[in-house]
Amino acid sequence: MPDAVPGRLSHGQLLELRRWNTPTIFNGWEQVTTRDTTRECFNLEETRDFMPDQGSMVGRAITLVIEPSNRAHAKGDGEAWAKYYRYMAHAPGPKVVVVQDLDKPRTHGSFWGEISSNLHRALGCVGTIVDGGVRDVEEMRHAGFRAIARRRCVGHAAMWPVRWGCEVEVFGCKVGPGQLIHADAHGFVAIPEEDEPRLVEAAAFMDRNECHTMIESARSAEGLAPDEVLARFEEAARAFGEAARARFRRGGEWG
Repeated sequence: MPDAVPGRLSHGQLLELRRWNTPTIFNGWEQVTTRDTTRECFNLEETRDFMPDQGSMVGRAITLVIEPSNRAHAKGDGEAWAKYYRYMAHAPGPKVVVVQDLDKPRTHGSFWGEISSNLHRALGCVGTIVDGGVRDVEEMRHAGFRAIARRRCVGHAAMWPVRWGCEVEVFGCKVGPGQLIHADAHGFVAIPEEDEPRLVEAAAFMDRNECHTMIESARSAEGLAPDEVLARFEEAARAFGEAARARFRRGGEWG
């Protein structure tokens, strides 16, 4: 089924991306982007994956800002919940809800629990990245809803949507609405729209390149003398870099 946004990856291509871990996606992305891959588009702070056994999470960002410690928000826009739900429900999926918690570094309450995760899952969301807390983690797991967060917490505090459909900053990374997210136990990468078209091809190529050069040289070196192991590794690194430069005009991690 084609994606709802022309020029972006299809749902089927997003399923392909789920077959790799997030470092593999990063390795492909760095070959096709003009962004600074030492500080942009990925988490600069540590994340915690509460369902690491479920592999990778892939979807488009639904963005939300919360401030659980501030009861004043509930006295503002009385339609905030309804407006947020409409925004979230009608965005194309699969969707990852990316939540900025203004209470950071403290955690006063969780947006997520058994009810909210089931509702979001029913409306096409596969999980969340929240720079704050989560609760009802086992119930979230049973709902099939992924959770990457900073910590667990007990309560919900004065939960109210503050802003949504806007740029947010989580774990030191800025994420815009609709941006492609790939996440797992390592962290996450937020792919800029201009880098999407070549992402699947780049990730697949760099994964194959590693298998046929660097990894193969190490796996087939058992019983060899140390100098021969190192010589094989140097030759594999040369071949890896040559292949990457021939395809992308840049050498990659070992080139």
